[in-house]
Amino acid sequence: MIKIAIDAMGGDFAPQTIVEGVNKSIAKNDDLELVLYGVPEEINKYLVPSDRVSIVSALTKLDMGEKNPILAIRRDKELSLSKAFQAVHDKVCDGVVTAGPTQGVVVAAHMIIKKIPGMDRIALCPTLPKMGTKTKLLLDVGANVELKAEHVMEMAKFASVYAELVLGRENPLVGLVNIGSEAGKGRAQEKEAYKMLSECKDINFYGNIEPKEMLLSDCDILVASDGFSGNLVLKSIEGTAKAMSSVMKEEIKASLGGKIGYLFMRKNLRNLKNRMSGDDVGGALIFGVDGVVVKAHGASNAYATSKAIDLCYRAVKSQFLEKIKKGLNNEL
Repeated sequence: MIKIAIDAMGGDFAPQTIVEGVNKSIAKNDDLELVLYGVPEEINKYLVPSDRVSIVSALTKLDMGEKNPILAIRRDKELSLSKAFQAVHDKVCDGVVTAGPTQGVVVAAHMIIKKIPGMDRIALCPTLPKMGTKTKLLLDVGANVELKAEHVMEMAKFASVYAELVLGRENPLVGLVNIGSEAGKGRAQEKEAYKMLSECKDINFYGNIEPKEMLLSDCDILVASDGFSGNLVLKSIEGTAKAMSSVMKEEIKASLGGKIGYLFMRKNLRNLKNRMSGDDVGGALIFGVDGVVVKAHGASNAYATSKAIDLCYRAVKSQFLEKIKKGLNNEL
């Protein structure tokens, strides 16, 4: 039985959408057990009773606008986020899903679950919307403002094992996000990262890849030289998707031909919208900590929440963390 902790109070629409997502997920997997951390009276308003779902009381939540999550986590022992993460640290649960604030999730991962011995940094790693034939991992997108080249290589190794065992990618291809494809492009940190990645025997390195090419590239994994750059790339993709959606709506409404064309293209446009949405992905993983942590989007609906739980379930079931730990012990 795979046991996952759920921060039932984290997110913009918690606990309703979180609990409704729980209802969807528990019905799909017979070997899944979920433990919800939050206010029992609020959770029970939306929960479909199941002998594989339990509730642990946690009377407060980490607010989305919390300016000092470190202090909040240290002071408030009733935070639903903290209690759910503690369950993973104590090996009571195998993984955790939360839609709480990103900064708070990263802090809690550091402070409560803690890094895997041998990992110098952790990384926030979302899965990008499917373009071409496959989805892609992008990291780090915000857990670290600055990184050394060896940290980038460490993250690429971690992501490669995950892509192989969880995503089923054979010999996954790693690209380094840069301003040009040539080996000499970028700042000193990109050049050093390029050198280390190209010399690493544990990574199938593609080389530099420009942001304009990365979504349709053959790469399975895209690594940025720091979390700031990675976050800029991610936010640019999200913003472009929203802008394109808005422009398409304007063009459809602008003429009779556009409106008639829409009638024939409705299904295709709906499929495009679904592909650009992050709901099917579920969330981003926190790589580098001693437990499976999935950060769902703060505005996750029930469907997206269920997908985040599914992602955590698959990651736990693959046992990819155990392989990574063995690799670190053998200095792979």
